Amino acid sequence: MPGLARKVLIFAAVDGLIIQPLSSKGQKPFQPARVKYGDASVSAARDQAPDSAKPDSWFEALGVVGLITVSRLTYLVTITRREQVAQVFGLPIYVVTQVAVTPCSSQSEAEESVRKTARLLRTETSSSVNNDDDSSSDEDSEMPLSTPDEEVDDDVVVKGDAPSDPKSSVAEDVIRRRGSYGRFAQRWFSRSGWTVDQRRTMGMSNSPSSTPPLVPSASQTPVVSLPSLQEADENLLAPASTLLPKLLRTIQVLFGSSRSFYFSYDVDITRSPSDNASTANPNGSLYTQVKKTFFWNRHVIQPFIDAGQDALALPLMQGFVGQRTFVADSQPPQIDDPGAESMELKDLSPPPSAPSSPPSGTARHSLELRPTERSYLITLISRRSTKRAGLRYLRRGIDEDGFTANFVESEQVLSSPAWDNSSPVYSFTQIRGSIPLFFTQTAYALKPVPVLQHSEETNYNAAKQHFERLSASYGTVQIVNLVEKRGVEGPIGTQYQNTMARINDGLDDKAKIPFEWFDFHHACRGMKFENVSHLLSTLKDQLETLGSTVKDNGQLVRKQQGVVRTNCMDCLDRTNVCQSSFAKHMLDLQLKEEGIDMSAQIDQETAWFNTLWADNGDAVSKQYASTSAMKGDYTRTRKRDYRGALNDLGISLTRLYTGMVNDYFSQAAIDFLLGNVTAKVFEEFEMDMMTKDPAVSVEKMRERAVELCQKRVVADVSEEFHGGWVLISPNAANVLKSWPMEETVLLLTDAALYFCRFDWDMDKVSSFERVTLASITNIKIGAYITSTISQTHMNEARNVGFVVSYQPGKSDVRRRNTRTLSTKDAPKFTATGEPQPAPAGFAGLFSGANGPKEPAIRKLAFKAPYADSSMPASGAGPRQTEMQKIDTICSEIERLAFERQVVKEGGERKKLVEKGDIISLDTARRSTGLLEQLGHSLKKLVWA
Repeated sequence: MPGLARKVLIFAAVDGLIIQPLSSKGQKPFQPARVKYGDASVSAARDQAPDSAKPDSWFEALGVVGLITVSRLTYLVTITRREQVAQVFGLPIYVVTQVAVTPCSSQSEAEESVRKTARLLRTETSSSVNNDDDSSSDEDSEMPLSTPDEEVDDDVVVKGDAPSDPKSSVAEDVIRRRGSYGRFAQRWFSRSGWTVDQRRTMGMSNSPSSTPPLVPSASQTPVVSLPSLQEADENLLAPASTLLPKLLRTIQVLFGSSRSFYFSYDVDITRSPSDNASTANPNGSLYTQVKKTFFWNRHVIQPFIDAGQDALALPLMQGFVGQRTFVADSQPPQIDDPGAESMELKDLSPPPSAPSSPPSGTARHSLELRPTERSYLITLISRRSTKRAGLRYLRRGIDEDGFTANFVESEQVLSSPAWDNSSPVYSFTQIRGSIPLFFTQTAYALKPVPVLQHSEETNYNAAKQHFERLSASYGTVQIVNLVEKRGVEGPIGTQYQNTMARINDGLDDKAKIPFEWFDFHHACRGMKFENVSHLLSTLKDQLETLGSTVKDNGQLVRKQQGVVRTNCMDCLDRTNVCQSSFAKHMLDLQLKEEGIDMSAQIDQETAWFNTLWADNGDAVSKQYASTSAMKGDYTRTRKRDYRGALNDLGISLTRLYTGMVNDYFSQAAIDFLLGNVTAKVFEEFEMDMMTKDPAVSVEKMRERAVELCQKRVVADVSEEFHGGWVLISPNAANVLKSWPMEETVLLLTDAALYFCRFDWDMDKVSSFERVTLASITNIKIGAYITSTISQTHMNEARNVGFVVSYQPGKSDVRRRNTRTLSTKDAPKFTATGEPQPAPAGFAGLFSGANGPKEPAIRKLAFKAPYADSSMPASGAGPRQTEMQKIDTICSEIERLAFERQVVKEGGERKKLVEKGDIISLDTARRSTGLLEQLGHSLKKLVWA
C-alpha cells in the first residue's frame, strides 16, 4: 500500500476536479483521484497531468483536509501553506497556516476557483521575495476561531470571488478596481440590487424580508464563491443554506489561519514518540495508525478512504506542538568563575529547504560545547480530543458516554536533538478536562454561576464511566481540582468531591483515585502565584511514583504508571500554571538521571521552558475560549504585576464578547465537521440562533422523563399505561402561547391523562395534572404557529398540535412538587393551581384577591416538537412526521375516552376530535410581538 502523497496538484477537467498525488520529487507514482461535479463521490481517474495546461489552471496543495458537503454542494479543502514547527526522529512536524476551499459541484466555478487560487499562490510567492509588491496587500488575514481582535499572520488563501455575472456592476467594480473599499467589499456585498441567480449562487435566501448580515471587521475574509447551479438539475438540489458563506469562511479560519492543526507525513503525532506504533510504516496508511480520539478530519476525509485513495488521507491533530533546544552542564562552573556563562535558547525552526534534517545542538555563541555540557531537545505536544469538542460555554462538563469537554493530553518529551538511539528518550504525560459532572454556565457574565444538572445518580454513572476509561488508558489517576472552595465555584467542587468519594467506596484500596483540592485563587491571592509550590510539595511523592516513560536504545525501559488529571472551571489558566510546574519538576528528575542538577545551573529562570509552556497555554486557550491564556505573564517570567492583571481583565472582556457573539455558529460548524450532526444543524441554527449538544441524546432524555413521570404520578397500579410523549406547551393552562414555551410530558392510561411539567435540569417532576378521560369534551387538531421569525416556524405542515378541553371535576387532580422550589422564592398560586402572575398596571386594581375564577371548561394545549433533527439517524427506522405523531396521540385518547364516557340511551356518540387551526399563520403574524422580532433580528445580525 502506498504512503502519503507529499504534494498534490489540483486542476479542473471536463469530467471532474482532479487531485493528482505527487511524490517529493514531483513524480506521479499512482493514479490520481477525481471529485465528480455535482456530488461528493471520489473515484480513480486517468493519469492526467497539467504539464501542458496553462499556469493558472492548476495549483499545488500540500495535503488534503477533506470534502465538505452542504445542501448537496461539495467543496474540497486542501492545505496550501504550512510551517514546520518541530521534528521527531528527524521527521518534520508541520502546522497548517492556510487552506483553500474549492467548489466541486460545477465545472465553470471549479475552474474559476482553481485559477484564482493559482494566481494568489503565485502572487504570494513573488511578494514574499519582493516586499514592495502591493499585490499581497490585497489579501486579508484570517482570525483565529471566534477571536475578533487578535492579530495573526497575513497569509491566507481565499477561494473564489464575487459573482461573475456581468449584470452585477457593484461586484465587478469592487473586485476589479480594488480601491480603498476593496477589502471591505470582498467580504460582504449589499444584497440590494442582486439578481435571483446571484442570491442563489451565493447561497443566500431569496426572501426579501431576510436580514442582511452584520458587516464584519476588516480582519475577515472574502465570501467564498459558491458553485453555480445552472449546470445541474435544480430540482434535485436542496436550497443552499443562507449560512453557507459563513460556514465556508469558518472552515478557512478553523483549518487554516487559526494555526491550531498539526500533521506529519511520516510519523504519528497522536501517539507518544516513546510508543513504537508512533513511527508510521512507509508501506502502510498513516490514518489507520492514529488514535481516533485525536483524528480531527476523520469525518471529512472519509470519502477518500471509502474510494480507496489512502494516499490522500492525511490525519490532522488539533492542539499544540512546540520544541526548544537547551544546553545543560553536568559540572557547571561556579558563579564567581569569570568564564561562566548562562545556558542559551534556540528555537527549533529548521529551514524549509531541509525540513527533515535534525537540529544542531545549541552552543554558546556558536562555539563548541564544553566537555561536560550536553545539548538537549524538549518537545511539548498537546492533543485535543474530538470527544465533546467545542467552545467554552457551549461545551461544559461531561456527556452521557463519560467524555468531558476540553480534554487535552499534554506530553513533554526530553531527547537528544538528533533523536539518536544511544541517548534515552523521556516522556511525561498529563491530562486536563472539564469537571466530570453535568453542568452549564451562561455566556452572559464575567463570572457565571455553574448550574448543576440531572440527578446525583446520573452524574455518578457518567463520572464513573469517565474514570474507568482514564484508568484503562493511563493507569493510576491523580485528580487535582483547582476551583474555589467558596463562592460560585464551591458547590460544584463539593459535588465533584462527593462523587469521587462515592466512586472510591466501590474500589479496592489500590484502585482508589486520590483527590487533591487546591483552592488556587485563595492560595495565590495577592498575585502570589509562586504559592503553587505548596501544591507541588504536596504532590511531589505522587508525581515521582507515577514517574516517566523511558526508551533507551530503541527499547522501552520504563513506563509511566499513571497520570495527573488537572482541572479548574475552564481547564485553561490555573490549569496551565500548575501543569507547567509539574512538568518542570519531572524534567529536573529526568535530567538528574542524566547526571545533571538543574538547581546548580547558572540560568535559574529557564526562560526556554517557561516560554514553551506559555505558548502551549495560549494555544489551548485560543481553541477553547478564543483568547490567550490568563496568567501568561507568570508562566513566561515567573513574575506577576499589575500589568498582567490588566491584561487578564482585557482577556476576560474579550472572552465575554466572543462567548455571546461568535461561539454559537462556530460550535455548530465544529459539530458538523466532526460528523456529530448533519448539515441540517444550520437550518436549526437559523431558526433559533442557538446550538444543541449532540452528545446529549434528546431521545434518551425524553424516554427517561416519560419513565420517571410514570413512576411518580400514576398512583393507581390498576391503571393500564398506554403511552407517554414529550410535547411543547405554554407555561400555563387556558392559554395557547407563552414566552417561552416549554417541553412537558403527557401520559395516557386507560383512565386518565397526566399532564406533567418537568424540571429537565434536575430530572424531577415539578407539577402534574390528572384529567379523567370521562371529563374530556373536545380535542382540536390543527396548525399551531407560535412564531414567525423564520420560514421553518411558519411551516403549517410541521407546526401542528392539539388542544384538550375538559370539564374539571372531583376526579381531576393537580399537584405541585414544592420541594423543587426554595421557600424564599416560592411563587403564590391561584385557586386553579397555576402560578399567580404579578398584577401589572391598572389590571392589578381589578383582580380578585384569590385570582381568576376557575373556568367551566379548562384547556390544555400541546404542540409537536420537530421530528426532523440534525442528529444522525439511529437506524431505528424513519421518524413519524409531526402530524402523524399528533394524529396517533389524539386517536388513542379518543378511543380510550369513548370507553369511559357514558352515552345516554338512544343518544348518538359525538366525535371528540375535530380539525381546525389552533393558531393560524395569519393570526401568528398579527400576534408576534415587535420585541420578539427585534430580538431574533438582532441575533441574526450578530451571529449569522
